[in-house]
Amino acid sequence: MPRDGAALWDCAAARAKAFALVAAVALGGFATLLIAAGKDPLKAYADTLLYVFGNAYGFSELLVRMIPLMLTAVAAALPARIGLINVGAEGQLYMGAWLTTAGALAFADRPAFVLLPLLTLLGFIGGGLWALIPGLLRAFRLVSETISTLLLNYVAPLIVSYFIFGPWRSPDSSAYPQSPAFAEAARLPSFFHSRIHLGLVYALAAVVLYALAMTRTRFGLDMRAIGGNPEAARRLGIPVIRYMLATMFIAGGVAGLAGMAEVTAIQGRLVSEVSPGYGFIGFLVAWLAGSGASGIVVMSFLFALISAVGDILQITQGVPYAVVNILMAVILFIVLGRQPVGSGAR
Repeated sequence: MPRDGAALWDCAAARAKAFALVAAVALGGFATLLIAAGKDPLKAYADTLLYVFGNAYGFSELLVRMIPLMLTAVAAALPARIGLINVGAEGQLYMGAWLTTAGALAFADRPAFVLLPLLTLLGFIGGGLWALIPGLLRAFRLVSETISTLLLNYVAPLIVSYFIFGPWRSPDSSAYPQSPAFAEAARLPSFFHSRIHLGLVYALAAVVLYALAMTRTRFGLDMRAIGGNPEAARRLGIPVIRYMLATMFIAGGVAGLAGMAEVTAIQGRLVSEVSPGYGFIGFLVAWLAGSGASGIVVMSFLFALISAVGDILQITQGVPYAVVNILMAVILFIVLGRQPVGSGAR
């Protein structure tokens, strides 16, 4: 087998092992928690399979959960290619949702063919500008992007809360503050009489474009050079700072699209809890995928399935959803002891 073919095979095998490890930890972790609570894990798994794969609604909800995970995973994977750690997809998602809402309320009288592209652009810009802040701080060596992106995750929801408790508060929602409902033209279309929406196309397009950019463009070649040795790349004439800023803006914009999709397709308005932690889980997805495009899709599917298991366990077993958060923490600690699997964007 040619050297390139052998490398591809090794990379695929490593990712398969990573997927198998996470799946084994997830199944074993759930079983342990259920047994400790006096429940039957086999019945729980049977209920989950029946719910997710036994009916169209369950499977459609799995795809709906995958959408923000894929987008926020790409937002974490792209900066990783040049050695940046973007832990801020959660905040970038919120700011994408915030600027999307501003556009939806200000241009509510526009037709859908004008409004939806505008809201998509605003969602991208909202997340991109929020990510550009830590990008600038990192480029000028003021603050590590790991710290700044993490801390900004807690600022963005406060900005959203200010607006839905203040100038955007709907008079019809006194008990639960939220913005006014979006016009029908501002809602992303859904498919197959389900909650699967156009955001799935956005997410798949983001993954494909990410893979093509990393493997088929000069942009990807330069990014890999910077990630391998920034100083050598600088001496070769590659504008490292420019790439840092562009990469953080694009990554934040992709996370912002997740926020745009949540408020226009799922919520239909801006609420205080736009995300249950998609940005944090997306970072974990990207890390476990080794920043590879195919791995992002597979790991997003797995973590969406784990999330669905949590919902089913609440209904059929009376187990609190918090066990899902515990399980994800266990997965993270276990795989932290392993080196990241391949890094190719395929």
